[in-house]
Amino acid sequence: MASGKQIAEQNFQIFQTWLASKTDMDFRQMVSRGVLSRKEMAKECGFAKSALDQNPRIKAALKAVEDGLRQRGILPALEKKLPIDGAAPPMREAGPQRATRDGERLKRLEQENASLRAENDELKRQLERYVVLQEALSLTGRLPR
Repeated sequence: MASGKQIAEQNFQIFQTWLASKTDMDFRQMVSRGVLSRKEMAKECGFAKSALDQNPRIKAALKAVEDGLRQRGILPALEKKLPIDGAAPPMREAGPQRATRDGERLKRLEQENASLRAENDELKRQLERYVVLQEALSLTGRLPR
């Protein structure tokens, strides 16, 4: 059975081979949230996603590849984080289209809710009628066997 170091070396070799087989177009298709999709990379390489974070050689190589892709314009530039001075981040305002869509959805859901409440009340009324009938039959001793 292989040791952890041997597995790490094997995974690094697989990763290097995988990197060599990819073109810029392949990398463009793998972009997710401004970085390369770790899940897709691990799947294509055939090892666990954790290997990308836990193997320092793979992690360094991946960072170098992503930096190179940013310089070539394939990946978007990293945004600089603003210092946190206790202020909440600015909230995005909903546009008029979103407000209209939310209003229509709310209206539809309210109609559906009212419809379901009416159906529920009708079913309760029917059930109550059958409960009374069941009690009458049990009191008279005419329950079906």
